[in-house]
Amino acid sequence: MTKPTPVDDDTRRLAELGYKQELSRTWSGFSNFAISFSIISILAGCFTTFGQAWNNGGPVAISWGWPLISIFILIIGLCMSELVSAYPTAGGIYWWAAKMGRPIHGWFTGWFNLIGLIAVTASVDYGCATFLNITLNRFFPGWDPTLTNAFILFAVILVLHGLINVFSHRLIATLQNVSVWWHVFGAAVVVLILVFGPDSHQSMSFVFTETINNSGFSDSSYWFYVLPLGFLLTQYTITGFDACAHVSEETQGASTAAARGLWQSIFYSAIGGWVLLLAFLFAATDVNAVNDAGGFVGAIFDSALPGNLATAIFAISTIGQFFCGMSCVTSMSRMTYAFSRDGAIPGWRLWSRVDANRTPVNAIVFGCTAALILTLPALYEAPGGLPLAFYAVVSVAVIGLYIAFAIPIWLRLRMGDRFQPGPWTLGAKYKVMCWIAIVEIAVVSVYFIMPLVPAAVPFSADFTWTAVNYAPIVVGVMVLAVGLWWALSARHWFTGPRRTVDAADAADSAGPADQAGMETIG
Repeated sequence: MTKPTPVDDDTRRLAELGYKQELSRTWSGFSNFAISFSIISILAGCFTTFGQAWNNGGPVAISWGWPLISIFILIIGLCMSELVSAYPTAGGIYWWAAKMGRPIHGWFTGWFNLIGLIAVTASVDYGCATFLNITLNRFFPGWDPTLTNAFILFAVILVLHGLINVFSHRLIATLQNVSVWWHVFGAAVVVLILVFGPDSHQSMSFVFTETINNSGFSDSSYWFYVLPLGFLLTQYTITGFDACAHVSEETQGASTAAARGLWQSIFYSAIGGWVLLLAFLFAATDVNAVNDAGGFVGAIFDSALPGNLATAIFAISTIGQFFCGMSCVTSMSRMTYAFSRDGAIPGWRLWSRVDANRTPVNAIVFGCTAALILTLPALYEAPGGLPLAFYAVVSVAVIGLYIAFAIPIWLRLRMGDRFQPGPWTLGAKYKVMCWIAIVEIAVVSVYFIMPLVPAAVPFSADFTWTAVNYAPIVVGVMVLAVGLWWALSARHWFTGPRRTVDAADAADSAGPADQAGMETIG
């Protein structure tokens, strides 16, 4: 008998989990790592949400906040790596929750994950459009970088990302690999420009001890309210790493490759992002200019560098953000496809179809359209010109994704020794790591539904709807709608993942699998 190939083993394992191989399994382990690394994208989040940390904490929120929060996120990622090793399916965390718990766990996890992925796609592509808007103005002074033009560019970028994802899964895998090197070398070039370009730099004392409170809230609330709001920079930038799970059905050797890709994408992004952010802070010699620009990172480049070098940084970041958004659409569409495959989304028969190239085209269109609708409030200018609608979409993304992460982590903790790990496992360390992950997510979810500026505080004298952090509204409406739907209807028919293949038949066709070795961290 012919010895089974790794693809045979992947097909057999997928059949054991209940699904036939419909997506094309052509991705390498590096490509799997690359998609999460690209979605995390230090060329995106570090640039677009820098102002949130600068205004809410200042350098301390960045120089100390980034590594501190990165450690917590890495712990979350390690917990999820163990789960993707055991259950390498495109449904990812939704499937894990349904498998380890009951259908209701899978139901809510899937919806939180889906809204989070749509919000990530929306926020990344809108951030890319914002930077492209500015870059075009720098190359073509006649271009007017208005909110309307930014939104038009956002729509165009969404369409381009949809088309790229529709027409070639092989092209996507190749571009993911290109994206990794663009982020590595692009970030290195930015750091070198900020090291050698400015005439002077800030002191170590400024970078590691300076505090800034431009939030509008009182200084007495700095440590327990303002500073934690600044941590949104890290919590948002290092997210979307569940993409490794969502493309696991397209990855060769998924039980090991997806697990490694997930935690390694967090680890390397955390290191690279910290170096990049420190370069920003050391170059921020004109603090007043940055404050006057609402904390916008571009003010650092314009005040510290010649115009051509500043423009180069904008261009490098914009291209990196384009790669990031492309990867977001890939991850979001695979989750939509998988959740629809199990009948959870209205019109599921349409969204779960794949075309002749084995690509979930309808799921791609669905997600991109939803991302466009979610970002409509960005057309209205907030008080002070701050991108509050963008930060609200960012908050939706963080809350949706991290709550979805927390549910299967809690279920794995509850299972204890009944959990059957895959080749990559935490061993006995899972207990303390799962508890740390759950507590961190609970704290973050509370902070990021809070008002971002005083004008967003309900019943205050300066209250205005354009300043409102609409994250709790979006998340609240979703929880209410999905909860009512469950109580009134879905609990009668939604049973969780649906088997599409007989495991025994698939195992026979794939051949006997080699016994996988157990890889335990430590």
